[in-house]
Amino acid sequence: MEKHALRDEGIVSILVAVAFTVILYLIYLPLMVLGLGLIIFILYFFRDPKREIVQDETIIYAGCDGTVVEIKDIVEDRFFHGPAKAIHIFMSPANVHVNRAPISGRVAYTHYQKGKFVPATRENCYEVNERNYIGFENDKMKVLIVQVAGIMARRVVSWVTTNQNVQQGDKVGMIKFSSGTQHMLPIDVEVLVKPGDTVQAGITPIGKVLQCK
Repeated sequence: MEKHALRDEGIVSILVAVAFTVILYLIYLPLMVLGLGLIIFILYFFRDPKREIVQDETIIYAGCDGTVVEIKDIVEDRFFHGPAKAIHIFMSPANVHVNRAPISGRVAYTHYQKGKFVPATRENCYEVNERNYIGFENDKMKVLIVQVAGIMARRVVSWVTTNQNVQQGDKVGMIKFSSGTQHMLPIDVEVLVKPGDTVQAGITPIGKVLQCK
């Protein structure tokens, strides 16, 4: 069973919800139920469960919780500069929104891109929405994750910087409220998930190395 903590990023949202609840109480007591419901939702959303990560240099873990919606071969020109496998994972408001490192290694690339806030379920959201790129690299492979904002998720947060060393499963960022995360894997890896699968960050293997780069 996961032990849950609360992310510091949720404190401001909780304080706002508490103030809103007090106002509702002063206006009309029964309305306070709405505010209490909002507080419970925010506490649930910003939960940060402790997870036991099994290190495996041949495995690429999911970098987020959510549901796999699409897997396809693409040409990725920011980090791979060539063909790659793209795995799109949708994160609902009910998912844990902490992102984790899919592999151990060095943060070799970071880039924040301003953009729109169209629903994360739209096919082009990964191209037009606000997003943050984090590229990981070790002596076996590269993996790029893209944190994508959505219609509710209007802020992506990164906790890593270029040239920082990370361990598989380390917390690297979060996206506030529903959103999506795109995973770019080497073209020659074995994909271990399919559309419709539910994944957990640092727990669910999504790819396996077939050969060294």
